[in-house]
Amino acid sequence: MIVIALAFFLAMRSPIDISAPEFIDESRKIPMLEFVDKAGATIRLADFRGTPLVINAWATWCPFCLKELQDFAAVQKEFEDKVKIIAINRAESSATVIAYSAERGTMQDELLFLLDREDAWYREIGGFSMPETIFVDAGGVIKGHVRGPMAREEMRRRIQDLITTTIQ
Repeated sequence: MIVIALAFFLAMRSPIDISAPEFIDESRKIPMLEFVDKAGATIRLADFRGTPLVINAWATWCPFCLKELQDFAAVQKEFEDKVKIIAINRAESSATVIAYSAERGTMQDELLFLLDREDAWYREIGGFSMPETIFVDAGGVIKGHVRGPMAREEMRRRIQDLITTTIQ
């Protein structure tokens, strides 16, 4: 019971930016892993060099992920081609992800949904909560790591900071 209460408390807290070196080295480049999209095509993170990225780890069983994915879809529309938001699913089947995103409609056109069958991305970023989001500059350098859900305003602020840093 204590474990459930602690998990609920941690999930309901405001997002914590744990960019400290003991969690993630901000000078570290993102791992250049390969994924598949919903159609089965191979997508490499290296394909996005030169573009600031927001990479979100999510799963259909995560109660906080839906709202965050909807907000990310809206923010992607706002920032258009200045940033690419990628939603990496944690080891669920393509059928599960396709059904989930289709039921929610608008997200599938704005976000790039990738499947990580081995859950390698989550392990690489030292994941331990859901959702988890990494902010990456155009050079592939990690600039921030947020564990837990974010409000849309937080997303906007972080993306604007990421774009501003990239331009400088």
